[in-house]
Amino acid sequence: MEKVCRDWAKQAFGEGLVKAEYWNDFETNAKAAAAEVYRVKDFAEGEAKLKELLKEYAERTTGGIMAVGGDENPALKGIYDRIAEGGTAVYTDKFDIYEHRATADIGISTAEFCVAETGSLCVDNYSYEARVATMLPYVNIVFVNANYVVENVSVACKIIGHVFDKGYLGFVTGPSRTADIERVLSLGVHGPNKLLIIAVENFEEGN
Repeated sequence: MEKVCRDWAKQAFGEGLVKAEYWNDFETNAKAAAAEVYRVKDFAEGEAKLKELLKEYAERTTGGIMAVGGDENPALKGIYDRIAEGGTAVYTDKFDIYEHRATADIGISTAEFCVAETGSLCVDNYSYEARVATMLPYVNIVFVNANYVVENVSVACKIIGHVFDKGYLGFVTGPSRTADIERVLSLGVHGPNKLLIIAVENFEEGN
């Protein structure tokens, strides 16, 4: 899967810019923006939480699941494979994702880091499949390293400036929302209705 940066931790972060100590602020602000945040110890706990969420949204899995990030993270690939073995269609190939973009109501992806100030996730969505998996489904489930948190947007932009040459990056803050329709706040009009964040403490063990 094409990305703006292949290794954000080594090539972009820089010394002292990313700190786990900002986690509490991120979690508070992400929840304030209507995101659901689940912190887990490792990918085994992450898989259990993911399956719990998929069971909760079972009616949304009938059209299959679009899932990206498994080609870079063996732990995620294993999770996707086991979900598929359970009978749910999991689309990981970009051509399959394109074909099922209108019917898959759940997308699973990864984020590069968290922004404490705004409760946002920075997502490297250079590839078509990553953009589709995070923007079109009703439910957007995102795995992220719980230790990769920056203090504010200024630091986030500094990090991005270390590696950005071309491509597409975005900040995701809660589910999609708009108040353009008669000044009434509506969720899910221009994107996912739900943002579910699974933050893994021992994320690197999955690589």
